[in-house]
Amino acid sequence: MASSSRFYALDALRGLAIALMILVNTPGSWQHVYSPLLHASWNGFTFADIVFPAFLFVVGAAMFYALRHASLTPATVQRIVKRGLLLVAIGILLNWFPFTKPVAELRLPGVLQRIGLCYMLAAPLVLLIKVRYIPLLSIALLVLYWMLLLIFGSGQPFSLAGNAVLKLDMLLFGPHHLYQGFGIAFDPEGLLSTLPAVVSVLVGYYVAANLVQHSAKAGALWLVKCAAVLFIAAWLCSMFWPVNKALWSGSYVLLSSAILLLILAVLVWVSDVLAKRALVQPLITYGTNPLFIYILSWLWAVCLSLIPAGDSNLYQYSFELLTTVLAPKQASLLFAMLHVLWFWWLSRVLYQRNIIIRL
Repeated sequence: MASSSRFYALDALRGLAIALMILVNTPGSWQHVYSPLLHASWNGFTFADIVFPAFLFVVGAAMFYALRHASLTPATVQRIVKRGLLLVAIGILLNWFPFTKPVAELRLPGVLQRIGLCYMLAAPLVLLIKVRYIPLLSIALLVLYWMLLLIFGSGQPFSLAGNAVLKLDMLLFGPHHLYQGFGIAFDPEGLLSTLPAVVSVLVGYYVAANLVQHSAKAGALWLVKCAAVLFIAAWLCSMFWPVNKALWSGSYVLLSSAILLLILAVLVWVSDVLAKRALVQPLITYGTNPLFIYILSWLWAVCLSLIPAGDSNLYQYSFELLTTVLAPKQASLLFAMLHVLWFWWLSRVLYQRNIIIRL
């Protein structure tokens, strides 16, 4: 199977990731959200918990096509570090926007920050080792992370208050620079938990590198077989290491990777085995400018919340209009879906004009 065809299916997965992220991140009201669209409160897994691993997976897959002919030279390292640091900087600026929050209370970790760090860590690794050793490296990273949690955690090392991720972030950043949504200062994009997140990138790289060696049908079947192995591994791992997105546990990495491989298998089957690419073309469109659309969706939501309307702001006012004809949860879901369609239209405009915005 040609690599261009494989990249087509991976682009569709990337588009699906950005669409789901907007769906999850832009509800009409966080007080009225269907439970599958909320992240698990601690241990467990919901529909929303597949979104971020999907982003890291496609980062790894794209990395294969970008770096498969590269070598680990000073110039290559410089490009990797520059791109990674730009992602980190943009993420911090988004956390700060509209620049009214005191710097002393600015959240430093975040989604783009994690993507940037994972990119800077994963890219040199894939240039240093052969593709066939990536599974062994991934296992080693997960075992290392598990051991660090056990050694440096206290009491219950996988609990909210006793984990080593929290300890390191508190030491380096302090409580005021961390996410506050868990009731205490704890960041789900913490520095130490970036280590297992790198594995999600490595999985994407490994899958892309292997799929180019298969025909379309054989590639789809290979994905299903790999997913089955990962599902079993996730189940076994969860017996001693609970599935937990906030800690990015090993069982979470295995489970999310298994689900993503199944989704990718479906996309490959539809687009390349059945040759019905028109069915996934909307996802391709969505996946052509993922970073730009993600940033724009963030700025859009914040700006709507700054514009006065009615007794509150335009974001809240728009949601309340929908509640006049729908139940609150239905209105909240429709609000998010309208945003998905709105940013798909913007993506389509860019796609039709062949405008690709990259770092």
